[in-house]
Amino acid sequence: MILHKGEILFRQGDDGSFLYHIKSGLFKVTRLHENGNMVLFNILYPGETVPHHSLITPKEVHGTAIALMRSEVEAIPSQVWYRELQEDPQKPLEVAQLLQEKVRFMQERLDHLTVGTPAERLELLTKWLGQHAHGVPLTDYLTQEEIGQLIGVRRETVNRLLRGHGHERA
Repeated sequence: MILHKGEILFRQGDDGSFLYHIKSGLFKVTRLHENGNMVLFNILYPGETVPHHSLITPKEVHGTAIALMRSEVEAIPSQVWYRELQEDPQKPLEVAQLLQEKVRFMQERLDHLTVGTPAERLELLTKWLGQHAHGVPLTDYLTQEEIGQLIGVRRETVNRLLRGHGHERA
């Protein structure tokens, strides 16, 4: 299935009837907390099968995935996924590899958050997302607030950094 920028792949609280294999594009995953605070907590990219927390057993969806650009996704009925997990001896290894890749991604993101200056963190995020964004500028698909959440700084700092680097949409 094809989703365009702004379209929702799944919503926080969905029952998890499907898992999704991301073939192309990017998604942001947000979570609305009880106090009304909306937090961007993940970026989904090609090659992932999500939700990650439901790769072995079903669980209610933790956040809302929103397409950041045109994206192609394969919807996999959860009952098919879990049946294959039980019947196909290679499927558990596939799941382990998916989870290993996500752990490595999270390690890389943590490294990016702990490196020197905010400018360096912004540069690392820009380079990483650029691998999947096909030349689309970062500020075309993420707000300054969202960029700040991903690099651990306030929106005002992102604004200053973007102006300093000559980004058009600062």
